[in-house]
Amino acid sequence: MRLIDTHSHLYDEAFDADREATFARAVDASVERLLIPAIDSESHARMFDFCRQHPDRCIPMMGLHPTSINDNPRWREELALVEQYLAAPPEGIARWCAVGEIGLDLYWSRDAQEEQTEAFRRQIELSLHYGLPIAVHVRDAWAETLEVMRSYRGRGVRGVFHAFSDTMETYRELRELGDFRFGVGGTVTYKKSRVAEVVREMPLAEIVLETDCPYLTPVPHRGERNESAYVRFVCEKIAELKGLDPDEVAATTTATAQRMFLRPSDEAK
Repeated sequence: MRLIDTHSHLYDEAFDADREATFARAVDASVERLLIPAIDSESHARMFDFCRQHPDRCIPMMGLHPTSINDNPRWREELALVEQYLAAPPEGIARWCAVGEIGLDLYWSRDAQEEQTEAFRRQIELSLHYGLPIAVHVRDAWAETLEVMRSYRGRGVRGVFHAFSDTMETYRELRELGDFRFGVGGTVTYKKSRVAEVVREMPLAEIVLETDCPYLTPVPHRGERNESAYVRFVCEKIAELKGLDPDEVAATTTATAQRMFLRPSDEAK
């Protein structure tokens, strides 16, 4: 079995005490790649350091998270830093696998919706300029996200909607708006999980696996800190929902993630 965790925050402070041991557990669990989304400048150094330590397995993204715009009068400076890093990665970072994580998050407040939307659009434009996929975060903002994405129909936007959590109708429309895949994580394992019903209907080839660790921990570890090794439980749950062998789910989702995020040189390592 070969797995890819397409959304791991293993550089987060939650792992400061045992980051390398946690990483080793992921490797032991057949997780061959961790794709590492950026948040903002407060965590860039930790992300860069972690990816430099494991350049063959940990491939970073660069972007500005929507909640880092809320109540932040310097958010445009943060966005300018994203542009700077996309143009010239820092020493020891060979490349980015995506522009991410970016998007809209209106859960905490709608006061910064206009600013979040401006940053989201700018970063989509950057993804097109650099030929990179996007990794999109959406929370309490599916209608607003669809409105943004409709304006990019036919422009070649591609990427993954991380932690997809909306309806089949939203899924179908997004598939018409660009070359998109859908990240499925720990929530698919929860009782009364709405996304589980959507996953039953999604073609397997349009799904990628993720943890979003340290968040959204799957059963049987729900209530604990999440980690990349637990992507295996997500794989097994999807296999159960679809009546497939977990090895088939692993092989298909890994191939999808490779096509979206990786280069042949990455895949050969």
